[in-house]
Amino acid sequence: MAETAEDRLKRLRMRSWRRGTKEMDLVLGPYADARLAAMDEPMLALYDRLLTENDQDLLPWVLGQTPAPADYSALLAEIAAFARARLSPG
Repeated sequence: MAETAEDRLKRLRMRSWRRGTKEMDLVLGPYADARLAAMDEPMLALYDRLLTENDQDLLPWVLGQTPAPADYSALLAEIAAFARARLSPG
């Protein structure tokens, strides 16, 4: 049976909140809650692929410590900006 759009969003949210490292849970979980429902199909597919990446690679990419693969760079920049805005004081 094919995955419904609703089931896909639930799966992506769960995978965003249960990464394996608390740091990535706190970065990707709130981002997924706020942004997934508004994403179009190509962006959802890219985000789904991003979630297959290892947290030990993702965190340095989000923090800008190491260059991200080109196909993820815009999405990771958006995720990083979201996290900075959410976590900045004021």
